[in-house]
Amino acid sequence: MVAERSGDPMILPVSGIRLGTTAAGIKRVGHPDLVVCELVAGTRVAAVFTRNRFCAAPVHVAREHMAITPPRYLLINTGNANAGTGAAGLQAAKHCCAVLAQHGGVRVDSVLPFSTGVIGEPLPVKRLTDAIPAALAGLDDNGWAEAATGILTTDTVPKAVCCRVALSGGEVTLTGIAKGAGMIRPDMATMLAFIATDADVTQARLQECLREAVRTTFHRITVDGDTSTNDACVLMGTGASRIGLTPGTDDAEHFQDALTDLARRLAQAIVRDGEGATRLITIDVGGARDAGEAEAVAFTIAHSPLVKTAVFAGDPNWGRILAAIGRAGVDDMDVERVTLWLDDLCIAADGARAVGYCEQAARERMARPEITIRVHLGRGQGSAIVWTCDFSYEYVRINAEYRT
Repeated sequence: MVAERSGDPMILPVSGIRLGTTAAGIKRVGHPDLVVCELVAGTRVAAVFTRNRFCAAPVHVAREHMAITPPRYLLINTGNANAGTGAAGLQAAKHCCAVLAQHGGVRVDSVLPFSTGVIGEPLPVKRLTDAIPAALAGLDDNGWAEAATGILTTDTVPKAVCCRVALSGGEVTLTGIAKGAGMIRPDMATMLAFIATDADVTQARLQECLREAVRTTFHRITVDGDTSTNDACVLMGTGASRIGLTPGTDDAEHFQDALTDLARRLAQAIVRDGEGATRLITIDVGGARDAGEAEAVAFTIAHSPLVKTAVFAGDPNWGRILAAIGRAGVDDMDVERVTLWLDDLCIAADGARAVGYCEQAARERMARPEITIRVHLGRGQGSAIVWTCDFSYEYVRINAEYRT
């Protein structure tokens, strides 16, 4: 679900988590751009971060703090990435954590900072720290909707997903928000995602659950092939329900399935809201030697500007898809064993256009708001699914004007 209203009944609160959002003037005057998330004592936190070697100062600090003590607060700002800012950026991130820690009466290393926005600009520390009291004053169990808005950059809509999971000991809640629209290619991406549950899960198990969920969701989306400096995905387990998970049980499997489904829905919401996007593209590759080979083919198609602009035009120029498959690094591929579909329409087989191919039928499928490009390589049992979007004129405009 995509929610836009504070207190929307669709967004389930998670016992032990409160969020406060305010306008610090970092992004633009009057626009919500600072979020504080308060975690009840004893909350366990798992996280995965960008693999970009130029990772931002808040990523360094968050990793460092997580290794020292359990987190009590998340401090999230938009409008400035605090990346490419060197030692001064690290000092700025740590100072902001210290101010929040002082107001919250906690250790400085129990605050995790997260930033998103323009790279290479100094973090406006005073504006950020001056706004912390207002964010704290607004802390609320039902603050998810405002927080979903407060973390946006070029997104056009907030992104929030929640669910209840029935386990043998009762129901647990999962609620998550995310932001991201451009510079999306996880290894994480320019995306931030914050997910909370009241399930009672050990720290080690929580980290395993998150990594497994991310592997087939956030790590399978791309808007433009660019991995950001600031990506992070955080999973918080308050344990407030007192409903635990035993590894290897049906409960553990149900919880993992629900978490993965929630992450998938957030990930797809990011792609649907990709900068200038008009269509969601699912790329489903099967018949590969292994999953890695299938993933390589899927991402090569997803990253092709020629494929993405053809989809924007609604033009079934399937030769561009074949060209992408052919340059995906599968050197011993037998092209006559490759089959290609648009949704349910076979468009290429045996190394050529499919017998009975109909251009009008292909155009009708390419005009749909959601399209599946399905490829079978005829080499084995490996498979992978990747989600992406088209490239439009608007994508170029947004990124050409991003700093102006």
